[in-house]
Amino acid sequence: MKTDIEIAQEAVMEPICEVAARLGISEDDLEYYGKYKAKLSSGYLDSLKDKKDGRLILVTAINPTPAGEGKTTTSVGLGQAFGRLGKRAVIALREPSLGPCFGIKGGAAGGGMSQVVPMEDINLHFTGDFHAITSANNLLAALLDNHIQQGNELQIDTRQIVWKRCVDMNDRVLRNTVVGMGSRMDGFVREDHFVITVASEIMAILCLAEDMKDLKDRLSRIIVAYNYAGEPVTAGDLQAVGAMAALLKDALKPNLVQTLEHTPALVHGGPFANIAHGCNSVTATRAALKMADYCITEAGFGADLGAEKFFDIKCRIAGLEPDAVVLVATVRALKYNGGVQMEGKPSMEDLSRENLDALKKGIVNLEKHIENLQKYGVPVVVALNSFVTDTEAEIAFVKEFCEARNCEFALSEVWEKGGEGGIALAEKLLEILDSEEGETAQRSGRFRLLYEDGLSLEEKIRTVAREIYGAGSVNFSAAARKQLQRLTDLGFGTLPVCMAKNQYSLSDNPKLLGRPRDFEMTIREAYVSAGAGFVVVLTGDVVTMPGLPKKPAAHKIDVNESGVITGLF
Repeated sequence: MKTDIEIAQEAVMEPICEVAARLGISEDDLEYYGKYKAKLSSGYLDSLKDKKDGRLILVTAINPTPAGEGKTTTSVGLGQAFGRLGKRAVIALREPSLGPCFGIKGGAAGGGMSQVVPMEDINLHFTGDFHAITSANNLLAALLDNHIQQGNELQIDTRQIVWKRCVDMNDRVLRNTVVGMGSRMDGFVREDHFVITVASEIMAILCLAEDMKDLKDRLSRIIVAYNYAGEPVTAGDLQAVGAMAALLKDALKPNLVQTLEHTPALVHGGPFANIAHGCNSVTATRAALKMADYCITEAGFGADLGAEKFFDIKCRIAGLEPDAVVLVATVRALKYNGGVQMEGKPSMEDLSRENLDALKKGIVNLEKHIENLQKYGVPVVVALNSFVTDTEAEIAFVKEFCEARNCEFALSEVWEKGGEGGIALAEKLLEILDSEEGETAQRSGRFRLLYEDGLSLEEKIRTVAREIYGAGSVNFSAAARKQLQRLTDLGFGTLPVCMAKNQYSLSDNPKLLGRPRDFEMTIREAYVSAGAGFVVVLTGDVVTMPGLPKKPAAHKIDVNESGVITGLF
C-alpha cells in the first residue's frame, strides 16, 4: 500500500496558473512561489468585495483518537466530489505547523487520494507565512526588552510582562526560561516564556484581520506588559506596529494550491484549536466564498474546540453564517471511545474487529457533538469515514443512530477513492442546501451563537463548559478570578472567550473518553489577546508549548541525494 507522501509525489499537478484560470483569475493576480504555489494579490482580493457569496460548509469531527478521524481528508475529498458533480467549489484550509509534523500528529494536507499538493511544501516551509509570524512576534519581544534596557520610558513593570516569544516547533524546555543573563549590556534579567507559533496572538490576528489597515489596528492593540500603575502597555506604545506589519505584508495574502484532482484550495493561517481559535484566515474564507459557489472549510480537532470557536469567535467577529456542518467520525474511533483496549493501550487490531457493544458505548461521544452543533441552528451531516474493516452491521448502527437524532448521514470513502468516494456526502449536502429550508437558512437568521456579548466573562466560560463540554460545575482558581475581574475592569468583558483545553476529551481530563457528564472543570488562568479580540482561558493542565513524544515523527523523516523526502505523513 502506498503512503500518503508517495501518492502525492506521483501526482501530476497542473501549473497553478491553470487552476487559477478556471476561477477567472489572471496571471497578473497571482504572486508565484514556484510553479505550483501562488499567493492571491491584494488587488484581486479587493476586486472580490462586490461579488455574491457562495455557500459556507464547515467540516469538523468528534474528539481525536489514535485511530484517526480524517477531517482534512474529508474536506479535500468533499471539494473534489463537488467538482465531479460539476459544482464550483474552493476549499479553505489551515497551514500545517512544523511542531506536529515532526512530533506525533504528522502533517495536515489530507491523505490517500484526497490531499492538497505539493504535499511536502505545504507541510514544511510552504510560502514562509509561519516564519513571518514568528519573526513579527519575536521582533515585538526584542523591542520590548530593548525599551526596558534603554531607560524604560513607559515605566514597564518587569514583573508584569505578558508578551511571550514563540517558535514553530514542539520544544518543552522553552516553556519557562530566563533571559538577560550575562553582563549589564545583555539586558534585564527576568523570567520569560515561549509559546508555539500557532498559539501566538500574531497568528490569531493574521487569521482574523480583514486587510492591512485592520491588521495594523489589531497589532497596535496587543498588550505586551503593564506599567507600575497597572495600566496596559501595547505594541502601539512601543512603536512596533509598522515594522511588524512589514514582516507580515506577504503573509496576509492567502495561498492558492490544488488537490490531487486539481480542485482549488486556499491554505492560509494555522492556529491550533486546543490552545487557540483553530480556524484558517477570514481573508481566505471570504475569498473562497466569493470565488466559488461552495466554500468548504475546516476547524481544528473535535467540534467541542474547533467548531465552537469557528462559530463563537470567527463567525462572530467576521460576520460569517455557515449553511451546513459536516461532522466526521469513524467506527474505529467510536469503538476506542467505547473502551476497546489491550493491556491498557489501544490496539488497532482490536479496533478493526466488529464490536457492536463497544460501538454502542462509544457513540455517545458522537451524540454529544451532534447535540452541540444543533444548538447553533445549522443543518448537520455525519460523514462516517469508511475503513475496509467496518462491517455492515456497524455502519447500519451509526446510520440509524444519527437519523434518530434528526441528523443526516453519509458514508465517505474519500481516502481510497478521492472525489468519487465523496459523492454521496456531496449529494446529501446539496439536497440540504437546495431545499427550501436550506435555501433560506442564512437569510432567515437561523444560525445563532452560543452566548451574547453582554454576558460576563465568567458566565461565557460557564456557558461553554456546561453547554458544549457537559460540565456540571466550573471551578475558578483564585488567580483566574482575579485576572477575569481585571480584564473586565479594563473594558474587555464583552469579548468572546477562547477556551484552551485538551483535545482528547470533552472534559479537561484527557483520560475521560466517551461522554463525561457532570464533571468539574477547572479554570486556572485567563489573559486577553486584545489585538485578536478574545480572552484566552486555560483549563486543566493544557500548555501553550507542546512537547515531543518519546518516538517523534522526526525520526522517520529523511531526504535522499536527489532531494526526495520520505517519511512525512
